[in-house]
Amino acid sequence: MTLKITVNNVAGHPFFHEREIWYCYLGENVGFEQDGKGDLFMRPIIVLRKFNQEIFWGLPLTSTLKSSKYYSVVDFGLGKKSSVILSQIRLIDAKRLSHKIGVVSEEEFDNLVIKKFKALLP
Repeated sequence: MTLKITVNNVAGHPFFHEREIWYCYLGENVGFEQDGKGDLFMRPIIVLRKFNQEIFWGLPLTSTLKSSKYYSVVDFGLGKKSSVILSQIRLIDAKRLSHKIGVVSEEEFDNLVIKKFKALLP
């Protein structure tokens, strides 16, 4: 069975909140879109906006620390820092979530993610 079918057939959805960092089955993407890594095509994402228990806006993270209008460096616990790729927002089904690996403080989320994301909008 392919990974996509396996992920789609997961029963239920994990319990998640905004500001949390999760490993997520993002799959293999096209062009400049962020791929998942490894055999399971997973990548850490931050939950930007939860719409219900099933879908949310997520922003992928990269371990390469970058600072520009399209990236924001956040700390999600125990000195773990990553860059949020603000330009790669996507709607994600919660079935793609694997496991939670951290949470961003309210202050960093508001100042380094939300404000910088809003600055990208026309």
